[in-house]
Amino acid sequence: MKRIYLDNAATTYTNADALQAMIPFFTNEHGNAASLHSYGRIAEKAVSEARAKIAAAINAKPQEIYFTSGATESNNWILNGIVRNCPHKRVLVSAIEHQSIMETCAQLEKDGYIVEYIKVGSDGLLSMNDLVARLSKPASLVSVMTANNEVGTIQYINSIASLCEQRGVPFHTDAAQALGSIMMNVKEMKIDALSLSSHKVYGPKGVGALYVRDGFKVDKFMHGGHQERNRRAGTLNVPGIVGFGAAVEITMRDSGVNNGRIKTLREYMISQVQEKIPNVYLNGHKTQRLVNNVNLSFAGAEGEAILIMLDMVGIAASTGSACNSNVLEPSHVLSAMGVEDGLNQSSIRFSLGRNTTREDIDYVVVELVKIIKRLRSISAVKAK
Repeated sequence: MKRIYLDNAATTYTNADALQAMIPFFTNEHGNAASLHSYGRIAEKAVSEARAKIAAAINAKPQEIYFTSGATESNNWILNGIVRNCPHKRVLVSAIEHQSIMETCAQLEKDGYIVEYIKVGSDGLLSMNDLVARLSKPASLVSVMTANNEVGTIQYINSIASLCEQRGVPFHTDAAQALGSIMMNVKEMKIDALSLSSHKVYGPKGVGALYVRDGFKVDKFMHGGHQERNRRAGTLNVPGIVGFGAAVEITMRDSGVNNGRIKTLREYMISQVQEKIPNVYLNGHKTQRLVNNVNLSFAGAEGEAILIMLDMVGIAASTGSACNSNVLEPSHVLSAMGVEDGLNQSSIRFSLGRNTTREDIDYVVVELVKIIKRLRSISAVKAK
């Protein structure tokens, strides 16, 4: 059976060159980066080189990069490391953040902190008027993701960060989905903190980073040893970090060619689906979106059923965030955008990758036509 992977927003494969860079640090060069002997020094040097590559990708200093297990940990760290130790027990986040932000905020609320959710429009763009109004009172942090993981909408991060700077409020962005798709420059964009994940840029799973601007105070999140300049304890995942650094370097080097090709395929897929299947709606901003994101609602067909039937013909996609894929409830992202429940629960996210071809898209469209026709024929809810 033909197999087509269109769930790159959940995770990408590990680039072959990144994998090759990792292998020695599983075998001959297996030292702990905190050890003082030659094995440890070799590992520490490799970590430093990876740190420099990741810093260069976002125009940061190497010492501003802290390695974590992924963007989920980075997001938890920044929220807890600032909000819990700030006199202003109030945090502002967009209504369409990743679950790692939303769940951390839910816990903060249980602990007595004030969390306010900034509104977004029907295209997923943050309401600047709502942000300005909320910034009229002191806050400990504003967190807005650069590009949404479900619908792909890219925010006006420069404007958001500038507003925060003018009012003296720290600004954090989850850029896990954005790195490699858009240029990130933490200095020009006035970003105080930024979260990244390796497995979104063709690196290994289980490793990520938190950028923290020099001079910006964030409390220690994990206690134990003195790793990461005594701000994040725990033995470093040297092979993962090396793979992350290599993947970022490759992603940035090839982004121009890859992004142009993938964007062309994205537009081709959207046009083909809407031409061949009636009552299909594109979610997210039409143009200001990630180059690989196609989030569609198929009126009169249930999302989980579409997903299962796609998988039966070898097509991997998702109904939203992989971190929340086992929860059968409407997407909080689409709900915040005002998408009605019926269309919300009929949405499918296709996320293209470096290996996606035009032939893959043609196959997916052919199968989608059959699947949607079949589901609509047995559905009690008619498409309109």
